[in-house]
Amino acid sequence: MSILNSVIAKTLPFIPKIIVGKVSSRYIAGTKLSEAISVIRQLNAGSLMATLDILGEDIHERSAAEAIGIEWRSVLKEISGQKLDSNISVKPSQMGFRIDPEYCYDNIKSLVDEARRVDNFVRIDMEDSTMTTATIEIYKRLRADGYDNVGIAIQAYLHRSDADVRALARLKASFRLCKGIYRESPDIAYQDRDEIRRNYALLLRTMLEAGCYVGIATHDEYLVEKSYELIQKGNLKKSQYEFQMLLGVRELLRASIVKAGHRLRVYVPFGEQWYAYSVRRLKENPEIAGYVLKAMFLPNHK
Repeated sequence: MSILNSVIAKTLPFIPKIIVGKVSSRYIAGTKLSEAISVIRQLNAGSLMATLDILGEDIHERSAAEAIGIEWRSVLKEISGQKLDSNISVKPSQMGFRIDPEYCYDNIKSLVDEARRVDNFVRIDMEDSTMTTATIEIYKRLRADGYDNVGIAIQAYLHRSDADVRALARLKASFRLCKGIYRESPDIAYQDRDEIRRNYALLLRTMLEAGCYVGIATHDEYLVEKSYELIQKGNLKKSQYEFQMLLGVRELLRASIVKAGHRLRVYVPFGEQWYAYSVRRLKENPEIAGYVLKAMFLPNHK
């Protein structure tokens, strides 16, 4: 990473919103559902699966949580009606957890129930560490209530993830395994890239050896190669796992994974709350900062 890219990444909050929007257009599927559906249709045409994410979290008002619930039902209706190969990813804090945990559970349960009715699947996204225990408990409770069209995300950089994975593996959980993007204390999260990579590989091995379905969510070539090794060692069928990547990120690597014969799902975010998501992602990937510079000084750059 160049010093210039690092500087740009740190000053993102001071860069005009219109510039961030221009750069982020490759990573965000628009603000409207119709735009996101169009992107998913294109992905499906290229033999790629999708998962749809309505941007926004930390909702504190019931009216907002209810509005999101209605929007999610519209999403499921469109996916089903257009026969798209896409599931959905939801965040507990978006579904009213900050208002009342029981209210949140009821909202997520209702959504999972609707997804089951239209033969779809809900992935519960993992947020920052203040939400980890609650998110896992929501997942466990849904499974105890008889829902199997639901999965959970695990963040490899958290120290606790090994114990969490071993416990969830007994339920044959459907996992999404990612590195983790929230800024967490060294007391609870690995900070070194190699340590995170090592823990990611260990968690993936535990998941696969337990016979769990895993969404291998990474843009790290090293971890992709490690995944290949584990897949080959376990003699896994293509139906037992998938790779996952963010929209617009490392598309050449994405193409190589698909060319090698593996299934891949693209995380497709959309919605009015695009700015906060964009800044977080650009900070996470400072190498993208070069695009910010070009957008500022080369207006016609794409």
